[in-house]
Amino acid sequence: MEKGYKLSDYDYELPESLIAQTPLKDRSASRLMVLNREQRSITHRHFSDILEFLKAGDCLVLNDTKVIPARLYGVKEETGANVEVVLLKQMEDNCWEVMTRPGKKTKPGVKISFGDGRLKCEVKSVADGGLRIIKFEYDGIFEEILDELGQMPLPPYITEKLEDKDRYQTVYAKNRGSAAAPTAGLHFTNDLLKKIKQKGVEIVYLTLHVGLGTFRPVKVEDIKTHKMHSEFYQISKETADIINKTKQNGGRIISVGTTSTRTLETVADENGLIKPTNGWTDIFIYPGYKFKAVDALITNFHLPESTLLMLVSAIYDREEVLKAYNEAVKEKYRFFSFGDAMFIE
Repeated sequence: MEKGYKLSDYDYELPESLIAQTPLKDRSASRLMVLNREQRSITHRHFSDILEFLKAGDCLVLNDTKVIPARLYGVKEETGANVEVVLLKQMEDNCWEVMTRPGKKTKPGVKISFGDGRLKCEVKSVADGGLRIIKFEYDGIFEEILDELGQMPLPPYITEKLEDKDRYQTVYAKNRGSAAAPTAGLHFTNDLLKKIKQKGVEIVYLTLHVGLGTFRPVKVEDIKTHKMHSEFYQISKETADIINKTKQNGGRIISVGTTSTRTLETVADENGLIKPTNGWTDIFIYPGYKFKAVDALITNFHLPESTLLMLVSAIYDREEVLKAYNEAVKEKYRFFSFGDAMFIE
């Protein structure tokens, strides 16, 4: 198989001690590795220094999705057995697509109760990949009940309890619906965003509700055969207009996170222009992909053999990215959701 298309081509050694378990007190104090593609250089900075690398006339694209407390712990009404349910995708008529644990025990017809019956559901059917479709029953407002009973769906590699729910949200999170945070955005503070604006950089927002793709490992050795789970996105006219104007004026489109990147590349035409739209995307970006809209990327350090690492390798060069990751390990960067950041310019 050609180099760069094997799953094992995206493996690297990561000591467990470098997986960040808790967020830093100051969001923008995390470290920043800057990869300059022209010079093939690596620079070590702090995230607040991102200001130096952004230029007047650039456009920064942020994902304003808001994580819902999507993890629910309940019991099967019939047996009292414990069940964990993670909400992934809202459907019509109080139905959701969910991940359940233990999966084999949640067959269609099973009824689950949460919070002493404040919220109940019935498993309606089995969906692709072993997911379940469930239908909720409740009195009152669903969002309020969820805020009370649900927990933040932190990734499985984070084993410490999150003291402050808001630290798994970006400061600009607005549109509820994600099962995971767009973590590259966690480094921004309101103060830093203000300074970026003052420098003459446009800041725009789109929404992509992060779903199962974030949790689902690649299980095929030939990565070209991997199927992404679809996620809902929307882009406003204001965002599209500013991106298009930036492009026409020769400014850079700097995407914050792989979620913003995938959304922009889904909707861009051959000239990199964007139209206001919404829909579902299952775009999978890996080396060989030709970027149409995105010129530079701010992102975190991703899991070995993940689709996110493949996307980062597509915007630069797989070997250079892995070299940078090995350098990050050597320099003891913090990895994954609550970890440090990388800017590929």
